[in-house]
Amino acid sequence: MNSPIPKQLKIKNGSNCLELTYEGAKTYELSFEFLRVLSPSAEVRGHGQGNEVLQYGKKLVTIQKIEPTGNYAVKITFSDQHDSGLYSWPLLYQFCQNKEKLWQEYLDKLNIADQSREP
Repeated sequence: MNSPIPKQLKIKNGSNCLELTYEGAKTYELSFEFLRVLSPSAEVRGHGQGNEVLQYGKKLVTIQKIEPTGNYAVKITFSDQHDSGLYSWPLLYQFCQNKEKLWQEYLDKLNIADQSREP
């Protein structure tokens, strides 16, 4: 099954989130921090299972720019200069569908590592 492609992406600086609108006007919001700490980049995900690098102190990160990458993804540049992850349409849709679970897993990892979301 193909993941839907968002019809619109909108940076909402007031609420620090990226709004994704899909067919049928279904709208999701993903926080800048969520997108940054779950970046699909090798810098965050590592080069294989068990090599992930926990991101912390990213609560105030913002999105500076979003650029399309072909017809399959977008590249996001964050205020901390991180820009190496390509956010594919399937990944973004997965984030929208599993946001609460993914966020709780991240918060649990932060807690175990005794780290903070605060910069």
